[in-house]
Amino acid sequence: MSDTAPPVYAGPTRVLSGIQPSGELHLGNYLGALKKFVDLQDQRPFLFVADQHAITVWQDPQKLASQTREIAAAYMAAGLDTTKATIFPQSAVRAHTELAWIFNCVARLGWLDRMTQFKEKSGKHKERSSVGLYTYPVLQAADILLYKATHVPVGEDQKQHLELTRDVAAKFNHDFAVPGFFPLPDPLIEGPGARVMSLRDGTSKMSKSDPSDYSRINLTDDADAIAQKIRKAKTDPEPLPDTLEALKARPEADNLVGIYAALTGETKLDVLGRFAGQGFGAFKPALVEVAVSAIAPIGERMRCLLADPAEIDRVLAAAAETASAVAEPTLDEVRRIVGFWSPRGR
Repeated sequence: MSDTAPPVYAGPTRVLSGIQPSGELHLGNYLGALKKFVDLQDQRPFLFVADQHAITVWQDPQKLASQTREIAAAYMAAGLDTTKATIFPQSAVRAHTELAWIFNCVARLGWLDRMTQFKEKSGKHKERSSVGLYTYPVLQAADILLYKATHVPVGEDQKQHLELTRDVAAKFNHDFAVPGFFPLPDPLIEGPGARVMSLRDGTSKMSKSDPSDYSRINLTDDADAIAQKIRKAKTDPEPLPDTLEALKARPEADNLVGIYAALTGETKLDVLGRFAGQGFGAFKPALVEVAVSAIAPIGERMRCLLADPAEIDRVLAAAAETASAVAEPTLDEVRRIVGFWSPRGR
């Protein structure tokens, strides 16, 4: 047996990620995803609206298309340049679902059984969940590998799914004797704002599904709403500490300091150096100022963009063509590799 390692993927670097069109985007989505996408846009990322993932749980068909436009508007309002980033609806590129079926035949049940997100989302009645929710990570693998993405900005809660993507890529490459055909993508999860917590509970992640609107700052909130939510955010009676170790023991304080740091591009220690010893009566007004300055303009731009849905549709349609031009050759090659019939000469 040769000790020579199999060839690794030698193609170009490509960044890819997506957001589901299910509910309003909030500050956590901005700091954990959109802001990072903007920082990466010179790498010409592929950024899709994950409408196929969204329907793994019930979505109102009358709202889904408009929600897709809202996500696209949020991408653009956050600062993404559509001449650099390819922003498209997942369902507009049919190769996603065909590759997902092939990967369903590569992935193993044991791998999916270990996925903690399915356990969390299905709860005690997993038999009532859709098959799509169970196989969600396989479609995610297809989303990524269809474009041979090498880097994927993800939250900590999606890191396990990316590991499964790597497993699918490695098994496909091995089983069909095509070493290096698919890359083994790496996660991009570093940096401030990777995990923003609820304004009402510093131990729970900020979520669009939380019944309390005061738990989050929506990207469409105006300046008054942003200020009010920060003023009402849960805190404790102690002044801010001067060490990170002391801050970690106070989840609500840690969250608000983390939000300030992520919005200003500072570290938490920088923020503590300025506000240590001061109470939230002094800190919250400063946080209001930076949050309103960063978020309110995004909401204004989103409203302007959504006033012209035809223009959003034009952007999405053009980007879907760009994405398809990259995806289809990959799928054609996969079809050849697995032995599917095709007309002679094709």
